[in-house]
Amino acid sequence: MSHNAEILRLLDAKRKRKKWRMWGPYLSERSWGTVREDYSASEDPWTYFPHDHAARRAYRWGEDGLAGFSDDRQYLCFAFSFWNKKDPILKERLFGLSAWEGNHGEDVKELYFYLDGLPTHSYMRYLYKYPHQRFPYNELVDKNQRAGKAAPEYEIEDTGVFDDKNYFDIDIVYAKAAPDDIVIRYTISNRSSRAAEISVLPTLWFRNTWSWGYPKGPDGDVEKKPILRRDRHPKYGASLRAVHPAIGTYWLYQSVQAEALITDNETNLQYCFGTKNRRKYLKDGFHRFLVDGEDAAVSRSGGGTKGALLSSLELQPRSTQYGLLRMSAKRLGDPFADAEEVLAEREADAHAFYAEQTKTFTDEEALMYRQASAGMLWNKQFFYYDVGQWLKGDPSQPRTAPVARNQDWGHLRNADVISMPDKWEFPWYASWDLAFHCIALGSIDMDFAKKQLVLFTREWYMHPNGELPAYEWSLGDVNPPVHAWSALELYRRDYEKTGHPDLYFLETIFHKLLLNFTCWVNRRDAAGRNVFEGGFLGLDNIGVFDRSKPLPGGGSLLQADATSWMALYCLTMLETALELAKFRPSYQDLASKFLEHFFRVGRSMKGRSETEFSLWDEEDGFFYDMLLDPEGGPQPLKIRSLVGLMPLAAVSIISQSSFFNLPYFHRRFRWLLKNRPEMADSLAQLGLEESPGGAMISLLSGDQLRRVLHRMLDPEEFLSPFGIRSLSKYHDANPYSFVLSEEVLTVAYEAGESLTHMFGGNSNWRGPVWFPLNYLLIRAIDTYSEALGPEYTVEFPVGSGTFVPLSVVAKELRRRLLSLFKLDDTGVMPALSSSELHAKDPHFSGLYLFHEHFHGDTGRGLGASHQTGWTGLVMNILREYRAHEASSE
Repeated sequence: MSHNAEILRLLDAKRKRKKWRMWGPYLSERSWGTVREDYSASEDPWTYFPHDHAARRAYRWGEDGLAGFSDDRQYLCFAFSFWNKKDPILKERLFGLSAWEGNHGEDVKELYFYLDGLPTHSYMRYLYKYPHQRFPYNELVDKNQRAGKAAPEYEIEDTGVFDDKNYFDIDIVYAKAAPDDIVIRYTISNRSSRAAEISVLPTLWFRNTWSWGYPKGPDGDVEKKPILRRDRHPKYGASLRAVHPAIGTYWLYQSVQAEALITDNETNLQYCFGTKNRRKYLKDGFHRFLVDGEDAAVSRSGGGTKGALLSSLELQPRSTQYGLLRMSAKRLGDPFADAEEVLAEREADAHAFYAEQTKTFTDEEALMYRQASAGMLWNKQFFYYDVGQWLKGDPSQPRTAPVARNQDWGHLRNADVISMPDKWEFPWYASWDLAFHCIALGSIDMDFAKKQLVLFTREWYMHPNGELPAYEWSLGDVNPPVHAWSALELYRRDYEKTGHPDLYFLETIFHKLLLNFTCWVNRRDAAGRNVFEGGFLGLDNIGVFDRSKPLPGGGSLLQADATSWMALYCLTMLETALELAKFRPSYQDLASKFLEHFFRVGRSMKGRSETEFSLWDEEDGFFYDMLLDPEGGPQPLKIRSLVGLMPLAAVSIISQSSFFNLPYFHRRFRWLLKNRPEMADSLAQLGLEESPGGAMISLLSGDQLRRVLHRMLDPEEFLSPFGIRSLSKYHDANPYSFVLSEEVLTVAYEAGESLTHMFGGNSNWRGPVWFPLNYLLIRAIDTYSEALGPEYTVEFPVGSGTFVPLSVVAKELRRRLLSLFKLDDTGVMPALSSSELHAKDPHFSGLYLFHEHFHGDTGRGLGASHQTGWTGLVMNILREYRAHEASSE
């Protein structure tokens, strides 16, 4: 194939010539325990739909599976199931703990890896490690429940089931011969010195759209129930045929002789609720047939809505066996005649696609980049949530009590493939996460990334008041407004690469974000101070109390990070308006509006307006939140955290060409300087007429910039060997305490897992390193470097006596973040330093996990283990690091 075969497929998909994106890894890794599936009066998804029900209860809103694929409406689903002859449960999905079972919140307890992928999903590869021994479900639950917050999580590796290599490596590859013709290969390797048996069940089933009381399905587009039947190929024997009214007929063939099993994707009412079953064949039919030995649990002759091709293998010590499958919209005479050729071609396409992107990388970096890309692609999910229907309940599943959650979001209807943070731990979107995901996805699939951002501004997503949906747990929670920044970043990168400005994209999203900006001004600055409140803003436990809840005893919180986000929002909208004004001069007026708004926010934040509440502490040289207590007056919350570093991000350069080519804006700019000097004290002029640099605008004055950078670049404060910490290490020896309503609240430096239950306790912003804000701060340092030049130097690291330009600081911070995923001098990867298996088992070599966040001192991966989402920014950091290397040679 051509070296740009994948690029041609992406072009075909963009121009809607071929539906290369129709099939992909759109199944969730977990649908149980989600808000969508919760119809309880208590509004507790974890107890209403527990893991124990997942194998036996039909999902209402979306399916899950192991290494699964589905069409982009998730009508027809495919995934693998396995049984090692010892487990009490057929392995149909990944196991993990609920929020109430884990000592640090919900957590997947399996070993699996996203190895490879192409943006059209024409090639995808996944590795699952399945122990020979009985899976330790009860041990994982019991030991984690008994452990306290101070203890680390008890992982499956700690149970010993992978000792002596007593496990299977199951390598699964998908390769598309055509948009609706997919070759699937599974390779099972016994890594042990002992023989072992395994049952393999490639499974095909329909999402249940027929059990909820709607004559044409909940979407109104399924006029009759789909049907799945046995079929038979003259050469390969048992196969399956699936007929769906919306997507037509598909056949599933297998090269290994198998037994075809049929059941229905229907709830086992007797097991789940103690009531009589209405159907003979149920969702758990394969489990009951295989594990429980119940022959009558599967249909021997009729059709159903769930089928599998069962084969059993015995693998000798250290041996490997493999099988081929093919799922096609055509009945094939010999489905495997060209299967190996298709697999080889798609693998070669993947090599060529990434070779172009990683040609300046080391081999280690190229592998890191490729697996990060794979993680971004595997974490796509069909997300279905019609809030109006969900609030009312279905005709066959009515609400028994009113629901409070998401009550004012009845307009929202999600039914799209969306980038998830982590399809097991966070199988739901978060709007600010998504904005960072798109920065990473833009490196490999610009069209998909831009469409994701636009999707969230569409009228069936965006609230009528202009809010963007946050996440299913509370759609109205406030996430940082980074959509505009992400959109402008994608536009500029696309323009630079193609030479063509996508004005339709930029103008479309700009208009919608005007509504969102106005919403922020009207709803997050209730007193009209230009100093903003916003709640937790995605930073969970970073504060001394839960910032998303009303303050005990009343009062309000003026937030340094919320105000900084708004300052950045102003500057991003200013830059966007200036870009659009190059082509449509009328946008100059909006540019002037956002410039003036930025000046007002900056003055207010520093207490230079009528508010008099400065978030800047001159003595400490840092920004803090300010508590306005009705009884005690304004009180700064002196916690040195990312909250106080965020003002660094609000910086922009207005180019000389913008002044030259946009005369109305230039006149307005100069008028402000002359007639409103009190509003422009955050402006550092670089020469409005002579200098090619134009003007730098920043929230920080020159002195403030040096003082904040001094704290950020101090190893005893924010500077970790692996990036910027979320909380200063100063608070290790000096915890911050605050008395609120006679309760003493304390924040201390916690480099690892969270010691608080705030926000479930599975995320920690009190010390660890987080990629998204590290990336944002590094990009800000790039801007300062461009504006101030190499003559501007800072001590780095603080205490070293070495002074360097800001470009060197940015490069070194990128290197530190990348070092999380590189072997150190002892041969250990810091992000996986807690894993003995990665250190000692050669079959774990070259396998990456991209965690949610990282230990502030050791770099150990924390939180969600497969959150390639925003940690996928490692792709951008690597590209930028290598580009800096090339430019400095």
